[in-house]
Amino acid sequence: MSDALDEGPFFHGTKAELRVGEFLTAGFNSNYRPEVLMNHIYFTALPDGAGLAAELAAGEGAPRVYAVEPTGAFENDPNVTDRKFPGNPTRSYRSTEPLRIVAEVADWTRQTPEALQAWHLRLAELRADQRGEIIN
Repeated sequence: MSDALDEGPFFHGTKAELRVGEFLTAGFNSNYRPEVLMNHIYFTALPDGAGLAAELAAGEGAPRVYAVEPTGAFENDPNVTDRKFPGNPTRSYRSTEPLRIVAEVADWTRQTPEALQAWHLRLAELRADQRGEIIN
């Protein structure tokens, strides 16, 4: 059961190369605060939102967006919904249960180099003054 009002489809952005049928799980370091081990796996109902997450993800691989299927309960992501965007217009979610990869998605909008640089600067500023705290 879920308290989220969205039925999907859902997407996850990463730089990992994955196959259909594989599972994404919690327990990895945050892309935004690498010293934080994440208790949840995050996803969105917006392919372009997953694309942005993929482009900002740690690692050297190419950014990828996957269509995913939650295998258990999920909730609205409190990191954006409760603090920044009440009502969850970003359609962002998280779960402690794995997400199953159902397909790789090619049709998502890439950030311009300038926009991506602006996102990296914003994240660095948030980390520097601790406003980038993660509700884990």
